[in-house]
Amino acid sequence: MDLSTRYLGLALHNPLVASASPLTSTVPGVRRLVDAGVAAVVLPSLFEEQVHREQLRDLQLVEAHEHAFSEAATYFPSPSPSPTQPGGAKRYVRLVERAVAAVDVPVIASLNGSTPGGWPLFAHAMQEAGAAAVELNITFVPGDPRTTGRQVEDRHVEILERVLENVSIPVAVKLGPQFSSPGELALRLDRTGARGLVLFNRFVQPDIDPEAMVVSPGFPLSTPTEAPLARTWIAVLHGHVGCSLAASTGVETAADVAAYLLAGADVVMSTSSLLRHGPEHASVLLDGLTDWLTRKGFAGVDEARGRLAVPRDVDASTYERAGYVAALEHARETYGGVPRT
Repeated sequence: MDLSTRYLGLALHNPLVASASPLTSTVPGVRRLVDAGVAAVVLPSLFEEQVHREQLRDLQLVEAHEHAFSEAATYFPSPSPSPTQPGGAKRYVRLVERAVAAVDVPVIASLNGSTPGGWPLFAHAMQEAGAAAVELNITFVPGDPRTTGRQVEDRHVEILERVLENVSIPVAVKLGPQFSSPGELALRLDRTGARGLVLFNRFVQPDIDPEAMVVSPGFPLSTPTEAPLARTWIAVLHGHVGCSLAASTGVETAADVAAYLLAGADVVMSTSSLLRHGPEHASVLLDGLTDWLTRKGFAGVDEARGRLAVPRDVDASTYERAGYVAALEHARETYGGVPRT
């Protein structure tokens, strides 16, 4: 069975990618995932705030003692040897280097931030460390109610443009679903030069614990019930963008992987199921995918991909609306008493 696929222009021996998680934060963890069969790994993100905080701390220490005897300078952090490698970035570069040396599959670095800032420099450092690609995890929550939707979208495009000016490796953008028109933004990012789109990001959403009266920072693992939204947009975008489409969220079983491929995904990323069941669950997903492809008479992944995507020659809005109405009718038949809308 031919499970091979391509993602970001990279040849992969199967469509399963381990997305960023504690499992990919260490070299032994990366090795376990690759040994279990994943075709690529995404390292946890280097956070913009982490780097800036360390830069500020170092600056404050130096300024606080700038009038002390010169001999005392050895007790404080030395200036970073390069603007691309302050504390956090330097450690991250080392992780990239060690992971790349330890496995024979693509290692994708990840950057998480919300401003153009130093992203281009950090991305270039990832490239120099051997990363096969960079994933931009743009987490911008517009707290100012005067911020327009277009301003949020423009920031995504600007960050991508700046990074692309400084690297030659492929760049993917991981998007959240909270846009008025995710499809239009996807087309803009594709035209700007993104080699891939990861759909969708699951943002950390703090909640309120009424008993303890505190803000809870919990981050529950995803479940298959969250997957339809991402599958819907992958099915809509398949054939309309030239970049790769990566599915993320709600991958628990081989059936979830197969459904994403039918929608048009080039690769399927998993975090939660690998955390729940361990890295070895990757082999379970791949064995199940092989069995499904065989039972359905497909010679490989390419034959299954996009079989249930929205046809290019139809109005996607009408197509999705018809699906919505059909779902309501099915709900009425199944449960009864569902009000008409």
